[in-house]
Amino acid sequence: MPLPLPETQPEFYEDVNSKRFMAWIIDIVLISAITALLTVLSLFTALFFLPFLYATVGFIYRWAGLSRYSATVGMRVMSVEFRKADGEDFDGGTAFLHTLGYYLSVAIFPAQLVSITLMLMSERKQGLTDMVLGTVLLNMRNR
Repeated sequence: MPLPLPETQPEFYEDVNSKRFMAWIIDIVLISAITALLTVLSLFTALFFLPFLYATVGFIYRWAGLSRYSATVGMRVMSVEFRKADGEDFDGGTAFLHTLGYYLSVAIFPAQLVSITLMLMSERKQGLTDMVLGTVLLNMRNR
C-alpha cells in the first residue's frame, strides 16, 4: 500500500510534529528509567560508564520498538507510526538504519538543525533521516 498523499489525505500528517515531540519526551523518560534501574542493579558500577549505558539502552529501545511495531512506546501512546517508502511497516534493517540516522543527527548538531527544519517545512513532515531513507511518520492507520 503506497504512502498517503498529503494533498488528498492530510489527516495522516495532521499534528505529526507535535506528536513526535511528545513521543520523544515519553521515550526519554522511559529510557532514563531503564538506565536508572540498570544502574541500581549493577550496584551503581554503571555510573562509571553512564553515558555509554544510556546511549546503548536508547539505541536498543528505539531499534526494538521500530523493528516490532514501526513505533516506539512513546509513538504508540501518541498514535503515530513510521512507514517505509512503499507504505509497509519497518523491518529490522530499516529500523536499525533509522535509529543510526537519528543518533548521527543528534551527535552532529548542524544535522539536527537541518532535520528539525525539514520536519517543520517539508510536505510530509520528514526529518533528515526520513528523507534519506524515504520513510515517513504518520498518524496510525486503523488495523
